[in-house]
Amino acid sequence: MKKIKITECPRDAMQGLSWFINTSTKADYLNALLEVGFDTLDFGSFVSPKAIPQLRDTSEVLSKLNLSNTSTKLLAIIANLRGGEEAVKFEEIRYLGFPFSISETFQQRNTNSSIEQSLSTVEKLQTLCENNNKELLIYISMAFGNPYGDIWNDEIAIKWIEKIASLGIRSIALADTVGIAKATDVNYMFKAVIPTFTNVNFGAHLHCTNDNWKLKVSAAWDAGCRNFDSAMKGLGGCPMAEDELVGNLATENLLSYLEENKIESNISSEHFAKALIMASNVFQEPLAT
Repeated sequence: MKKIKITECPRDAMQGLSWFINTSTKADYLNALLEVGFDTLDFGSFVSPKAIPQLRDTSEVLSKLNLSNTSTKLLAIIANLRGGEEAVKFEEIRYLGFPFSISETFQQRNTNSSIEQSLSTVEKLQTLCENNNKELLIYISMAFGNPYGDIWNDEIAIKWIEKIASLGIRSIALADTVGIAKATDVNYMFKAVIPTFTNVNFGAHLHCTNDNWKLKVSAAWDAGCRNFDSAMKGLGGCPMAEDELVGNLATENLLSYLEENKIESNISSEHFAKALIMASNVFQEPLAT
């Protein structure tokens, strides 16, 4: 039977909010998500609190998570080697995610380094992960183009993927960071990389709208992608892009696609419904007093 792996991304949903979600509320929500059956939970990040103040309490949130009765693995996002060195101290974390942009402009905005410098960071992070029983996941940011006028084509994307794969990286997600990808480009890129890099597990991190999400999901699935990131209610976006936030693929939409196409997942509909109700409260902006 056809099977999919789903990474739920509350970290992505939270990071761009203008108000702070208190630590206990975050932990309660994440604990509800841990019961749903997601393969991976993108729960927090070890980045500068000045850059992403919403996630300054990631370590404290982690200490409040109930991991005793879940098969869901934890993913933490990092932006540099310092963040990686902090993240590997936590045995509970399985994956470290690093955004590697093939747009020079965005790489500078997101990690304050060039693409070449970031490749050096990836190499160091890979060694760090290997030495600490973690797995490094690389997001190819702006994988399908960018809004800055930086040159993009599939050859550029594949060139950098080849460099990253050569370092022994086995998990790579192609990211439509600001939601500008065309379904045809999504399909083409996955068809190009999946057969070429047979030792790599490729995933799709798609930012999309209610008008185009199904086209993008179908394009990736039909090209052989079986790993998808999503966020409840389609919330989120990258605040470092300095553009209007384009939400994530909504988890409820992804699940409707799976049901429609008879694709199996590990999701508990009961626990998902409970978490979805919680999301409405967690992400509701508090009234000004």
